[in-house]
Amino acid sequence: MKNHKLLIATGNKGKFQEISSLLGDYQFSCISASDYNLEEPIEDGNDFAQNSLIKAKYYGNKTNLLALADDSGLCVDVLDGDPGIHSARWAVDDSTGKRDFNLAFARIAQKLQEKAIDLQNDKITAYFICNLTIFNPINNKYKSFEGRVDGVLTFPARGDKGFGYDPIFISKIFEDKTFAQIDPSKKESISHRTEAFKKFSSFFGSADFADLLNNN
Repeated sequence: MKNHKLLIATGNKGKFQEISSLLGDYQFSCISASDYNLEEPIEDGNDFAQNSLIKAKYYGNKTNLLALADDSGLCVDVLDGDPGIHSARWAVDDSTGKRDFNLAFARIAQKLQEKAIDLQNDKITAYFICNLTIFNPINNKYKSFEGRVDGVLTFPARGDKGFGYDPIFISKIFEDKTFAQIDPSKKESISHRTEAFKKFSSFFGSADFADLLNNN
């Protein structure tokens, strides 16, 4: 029986579903941050780990629930790792304040073309990073885990099964299909988020994990 309520610190439905699925074997009852009327925290960290912790602490302290935060993003080698920790911000339409990833794809393409990159013929290496942080607001203890998956970018975007930057990213394992073209279960088997969860899995059930859950 699931005996721990766990707040998944995201309002992104696709990300919530993916994380909930990956947590299927653990004793957690998952709750989405979208169930609470909370403003999003300011993510002013210098890397994925810092931003992940900022989110986990914010939502954990606001709800008094065990919180799991994910900070992830797309890093393009020739763009010096951009958009990186600013991946979500690159998708924000300044005129509406809403996220539009087609706009983000166009921004990346423009940056690449400014560097004389041929979008159709040049190999554009990139990678996804995911940092997970689990935080207990009762004892203020936390633990972070990071995963990575490497691949290349493709333009124009292809597929409608994923979310975020999935339509322009092809992993090394699936050489002809983007993350948005493959079955979600196949993506889960090799994604950056899965790699982070593998490390979480090794932590789950350990003495350190029990200590993190200890509210005394």
